[in-house]
Amino acid sequence: MKQITVISGKGGTGKTVITASFAALAQDKVLADCDVDAADLHLLLHPAIKETHEFKGGMKAILNEKLCTNCGRCVEVCRFDAISQKENQITIDPIACEGCGVCTLICPVQAIQMEENLCGEWYISNTKHGPMVHAKLGIAEENSGKLVSEVRQNARLIADKDSLNLVIVDGPPGIGCPVIASITGVDLVTAVTEPTLSAISDLERVLNLARHFKIEPVVLINKYDINLENTEKIEKFCEGENIQIVGKIPFDHTFTKAMVEGKTIIDYGHPDLVERIQDIWENISARIRK
Repeated sequence: MKQITVISGKGGTGKTVITASFAALAQDKVLADCDVDAADLHLLLHPAIKETHEFKGGMKAILNEKLCTNCGRCVEVCRFDAISQKENQITIDPIACEGCGVCTLICPVQAIQMEENLCGEWYISNTKHGPMVHAKLGIAEENSGKLVSEVRQNARLIADKDSLNLVIVDGPPGIGCPVIASITGVDLVTAVTEPTLSAISDLERVLNLARHFKIEPVVLINKYDINLENTEKIEKFCEGENIQIVGKIPFDHTFTKAMVEGKTIIDYGHPDLVERIQDIWENISARIRK
């Protein structure tokens, strides 16, 4: 079984649109949307949810008001200002609480307990292009890296169970913890970029991240014709770093029209764009077949 993760140094480069197109072209695959903080692959693939699972991560302080004597000692020791006392009433802010547990140690009547925090949900679904594992992290919740690992693990389990030989991961943008969780152990990272100064800078960072974890990266330049000078800079940079550019896609309003209709560009249909993406997918497939 091979694993490919599509990432980008910044948001808005077209990463998910490209991933959805690969999903429409690839055979015998499982899809994993690991951009759990802002999942949107489902908008193009329209998954029918088969299973829903709770995701718990980290701990939160819970107050038992019946036991609490309102002594205020927990307020004094909470360094995150998550506990307050007004009108002789103790209140814990679950968003501000970092789960350190000091309040439980200091409480003389054990009125505060630490409980595992419900952060979100993850799903196993069917799409017209194959099985898909995806998730939704709650507002202001943390542990997105742990949720990414949960999504990837279950995608691999489905691939093993159904004898599917490929997992396509839609990774999050940037270089943070969820990105690391989405690329570790994969066979190929496809970095989607665009010819803007910020995207070029972020591309360098994300390629360095992939190489740090000893993962082979390739680059796809989206909207390459909006600034040919910057596109040339990307090409020269990749040539100097011995990184393959698997393809270039022009700016085209057809992508927006397809997204409005909730379709991949492959399903929407556009001869030139479909042919370009097919060639890109063939280049990527050839790399993982080596």
